[in-house]
Amino acid sequence: MTWMVYGANGYTGTLIAELAARRGERPVLAGRAAEKVVPLAQRLGLPYRIFGLDERVTDHLADIDAVAHCAGPFSATAAPMVQACLDAKVHYLDITGEIDVFEQIARRSAEAEAAGIVLLPGAGFDVVPTDCLAAMLAADLPGATHLELAFAGMASASAGTLRTAVESLGQGGRARIDGKIREVSPGWRVRSVDFPGKRREVISIPWGDVSTAYRSTGIPNIVVYAALGVPAPLFRAQRYVQPLLRTDLVRKGLTALANRVSGPDEAARAGARSEVWGQVRDADGRTVSRTLIAPEGYELTADAVVRAVQRVRSGEVPGGAHTPSSALGASFVRSLTGVEVQDVQVR
Repeated sequence: MTWMVYGANGYTGTLIAELAARRGERPVLAGRAAEKVVPLAQRLGLPYRIFGLDERVTDHLADIDAVAHCAGPFSATAAPMVQACLDAKVHYLDITGEIDVFEQIARRSAEAEAAGIVLLPGAGFDVVPTDCLAAMLAADLPGATHLELAFAGMASASAGTLRTAVESLGQGGRARIDGKIREVSPGWRVRSVDFPGKRREVISIPWGDVSTAYRSTGIPNIVVYAALGVPAPLFRAQRYVQPLLRTDLVRKGLTALANRVSGPDEAARAGARSEVWGQVRDADGRTVSRTLIAPEGYELTADAVVRAVQRVRSGEVPGGAHTPSSALGASFVRSLTGVEVQDVQVR
């Protein structure tokens, strides 16, 4: 039995395949684009399979025990791959950051448990560091009612990441309020955060932890922020053009532009780092905060996925749908190369 990287021809899938090969792993590389998958497999000396998700995917999973699904946008691709993994009793991991995908997969937990498989969406930068930090903070302050998370430092985006961002344009923001996911205006909240490097202004965004951190911590109020490098008023202005951003013409044009992006090269990834901040607050006003420093986001994603696949394949993770911290433990992020978790600050 072996594991599979589906979407290996994409930017992140290629990084995962290359890292796995360097560590002596021999995953099957798969995707629907033979002209891209085959040369990569030949260069790395790895087996490959060519198929699309509109085929009988289970036919290609007979000797596979885990799939690292890297072909986005996951709003379109996660459901057929999850179904195939359930049918074939194969573990499923992906690198999504899409709230709705997390919610959809969570609803299939009982099916996964019955099949004896793990469903682990968000096994990369979306959302491993933020989810693990959230779980640490929840343990630091039991009974916390509010959780805020923020991140900074992505070198640049790949084509796949930008295509997913185009899909979300015009949809506004989202936050967890009193246990429910609510729609809020773009840039609903703005605040300053003391990251390890420096103090930055961050803007609330609809990040995956709005879904996952609630399952990891039980905290009913969750807001996620990012240091976007644009003024908050400009980011908030998108609310006035939301109908335009939802039109097919605009989406097709922006998707075409996204497809021209190649993603950060090796030097850019090596020269960047990501930073994550989190804070919990309880009903008495007590707060606990933590920060962590990590490699650039795509570098962290490749490392996290390869390590997570190993843990899931070992059989130590119980069946069902999981968040990274519920599957692998809050300390999982500490095992990743180059990650440093900072001291707790209590107020």
